[in-house]
Amino acid sequence: MPIPGMHWVGRMREDVASARLRDPAARGGLEIAILYPGLHAVWAHRVNHALWRRGLRFPARLGSQLARWLTGIEIHPGARIGRRFFIDHGMGVVIGETAEIGDDVMIYHGVTLGGRTRDAGKRHPTLGDGVAVGAGAKILGPVTVGARSVIGANAVVTKDAPADSVLVGVPAKARTRKPHDDTRALLTAPDYSI
Repeated sequence: MPIPGMHWVGRMREDVASARLRDPAARGGLEIAILYPGLHAVWAHRVNHALWRRGLRFPARLGSQLARWLTGIEIHPGARIGRRFFIDHGMGVVIGETAEIGDDVMIYHGVTLGGRTRDAGKRHPTLGDGVAVGAGAKILGPVTVGARSVIGANAVVTKDAPADSVLVGVPAKARTRKPHDDTRALLTAPDYSI
């Protein structure tokens, strides 16, 4: 018989381990759990998303606004987020209501997953598993970015991109990611930012 509450504790440990793996400045699990606002925003989102799905829209929005005030990261409670999602630094991140984020996604500060229209329905991006998004990038509209793609710093993505793409520029243009490309190097190399 499973231990009650073990599921959420296991997910939190998984999140801390994911942050430790992706952040070379991380010194330990306790430091990450206490001091990383990106994790706090994701943890708050899980609670707010559960409220949203149960139809408790006002408490969900209230919780998301409180998390925004505390972390500087705005995640709409309607957004769907996969496992091991990591937001590094995080200040200024905005994730819209109909955004969908796969597993093992990493984004940096100043990233927007926003809409381009006020129409009802799907109006925010979908990021596949393993996508990495550089600082200041804007992914706008109901576009899909395929798994394992890398979006360079300050890129503006307004069109779909296949899996294993590198997207850079304004507007972003996609090229096929080479097998030897290192995600961290792509996010910081001068060739991939503007």
